[in-house]
Amino acid sequence: MLPVTAAALAVLAALLAWPVPAWLGRARWPRRDPLVALLCWQAIGLAGGLSIIGALLVHGLAPWGHSLPEAWWAWVRRHPAEEVVRGDHWVAMTLAAVLALQLLGVLALSWWRTARTRRRHRDMLELVVQPAAAPDTRLLEHPAPVAFCIPGAQPLLVLSSGMVAELDDAELAAVVAHERAHLREHHHLLLLPFVAWEAALPVLPAAGRAHAAVRELVEMRADDVALEVVDGPDPRRTLAQAIVAAVGGAGGAEVPRGALAVTGGAVRARVVRLLEPPAPLPPAGRAAALVCAGLLLLLPTALLLLPAL
Repeated sequence: MLPVTAAALAVLAALLAWPVPAWLGRARWPRRDPLVALLCWQAIGLAGGLSIIGALLVHGLAPWGHSLPEAWWAWVRRHPAEEVVRGDHWVAMTLAAVLALQLLGVLALSWWRTARTRRRHRDMLELVVQPAAAPDTRLLEHPAPVAFCIPGAQPLLVLSSGMVAELDDAELAAVVAHERAHLREHHHLLLLPFVAWEAALPVLPAAGRAHAAVRELVEMRADDVALEVVDGPDPRRTLAQAIVAAVGGAGGAEVPRGALAVTGGAVRARVVRLLEPPAPLPPAGRAAALVCAGLLLLLPTALLLLPAL
């Protein structure tokens, strides 16, 4: 039974490593509902990691039992194998352990490095910024129009004096709402697994594609949340004008590493989406996408555990 499970998990891992991310990255519907698309990307990442590690582990433990819990317990207790243990079984178990440690280690290291970088930038900025007119924001004396937020336990939302001078009140409120959306919905946590995935598997083209797609969707989601609170007759045009002004006047200004900025992601695609909004994803489409995301998470778990039932 375990060889069949290992083969099924390997096929699933191969699909989630390239064809599925490639299809989702080219699809048009994610721009219609970035939040649902972000959930799908998270499901792909989690299911893909579980599938490849599970396939290796199941193949490695196959000689010790007919199900993963049984084989694992027999191996831990040093019971004799029921079948001949070939070299590929030991290699598979070793690779499963190395890959699991690498993915978890890179994730923890990415989180630690990013948190340290954000903390350092936050401490430096606190020395030079001053309270801005908008609540919970800071003003940085800089001629270029820049707006960004540094997430974390002590988040910081920064506007440059150039940004305040460049935009009118409605546009500035739209920018602030965009950055607050990043902080309120903890978008940096949605990006972190894909930063780690790209760092752990740089040779995998899907890793870079997934990271870029998630970064773009995070910005689109922040745009959508900002539109809910922007006043005026045409909030979409107001936010689009603010983004274009920030991009056009930024010049050589750089956003601190680890920060989320209003000029992040695919700016042209965001502006086009704001000015020519796509039709919202219908309820049936949303439900189908969420069901697929749930099934992606359940499928490798079921393949690993069902043989034991």
